[in-house]
Amino acid sequence: MPMKLHWSPRSPYVRKVMIVLHETGLLDQVELSRNVVALHMSTPDPVLADNPLGKIPTLVTENGARLFDSRVICEHLDLRAGTGLFPADREARMAHLTWQALADGMTDILLLWRTELSRETGPWEAVTAGWRTKVRASMARLEVEAGRMAELPFGIGHVALACALGQLDFRWSDCAWRGHFPRLAALFATLEARPSVAATAVRDDQDSGPDEVTRGQLDFSDAAFL
Repeated sequence: MPMKLHWSPRSPYVRKVMIVLHETGLLDQVELSRNVVALHMSTPDPVLADNPLGKIPTLVTENGARLFDSRVICEHLDLRAGTGLFPADREARMAHLTWQALADGMTDILLLWRTELSRETGPWEAVTAGWRTKVRASMARLEVEAGRMAELPFGIGHVALACALGQLDFRWSDCAWRGHFPRLAALFATLEARPSVAATAVRDDQDSGPDEVTRGQLDFSDAAFL
């Protein structure tokens, strides 16, 4: 019996797991189960049965263990395959875990922010302003970290970063971040060329069209935050 992954091609967190599956060579041992999960929608019963939080990705192992979230699943797969995406060296490991926390945290904000913008009664401006500040600050920190990230071997920090920046391109495509963060853009170009990252690009399999709800909401034209 293969492992089962509750999956969506639009989820940045599912993409993290998919990148790791490619890197570990375990992709052919996993059955993908397509699910649509969102804050404002009812959770599909199969997902809720395996994850009481109703989130994806959720992995069901061969022995029936239910693993979530992406951080737990990625570490499980890396330990299983011995790939070293979570380095054994303490300093390198802490660096990668911190980059993962930063990139995942920014992804969290981007997902919540887009949902808030979609509310019929309109977004809470004080909250969205705070998220804008945090995304700008996160990108500024990642620009500083890009040099160090380029020096270390590919690991979970790079995986999380590729997914966070991919989410910017997917749902916030007018923010033109590359023009303001050149070192980060150069690093991302290198990551995008990696087969595991190229093969897992986020795609809208439901053809929902341009993401108008986020248009004009995020920009990096004010350099004062850098």
